[in-house]
Amino acid sequence: MKTVSQEIQDLSIKSLGATFSKLSNAYRSMTEKGSNKILVKKRLNAVKVGLESLKGTWNGEDFYYEQEIILTSKEVLQDIIPSIEKQIAKAKEGSSQKTLNERRLTALKQAIESLENRLI
Repeated sequence: MKTVSQEIQDLSIKSLGATFSKLSNAYRSMTEKGSNKILVKKRLNAVKVGLESLKGTWNGEDFYYEQEIILTSKEVLQDIIPSIEKQIAKAKEGSSQKTLNERRLTALKQAIESLENRLI
């Protein structure tokens, strides 16, 4: 995995943690409403695996997932990227939303790279 600064590592872990929390809240809300939550659950699980992979790579924390789960998580995270890129393109320069999505994009790319390295 490419070497990244401690600041990027911290921001990526924080960003994925916030994304996980947001998806957890959405999942809970959708469960209460009886909505279809398949996509949110897939993304929630993928973000969790990606976050744990980054923590394992950068902080030496344990990471125990089978290859199939790693591959699925990597694919789900890759599928999220185009929508985030569209949000970045639409956001006003210097806005907090643009910064948040740029950090989220960086975090997702780092997580994908970390997961790819575990598939080798």
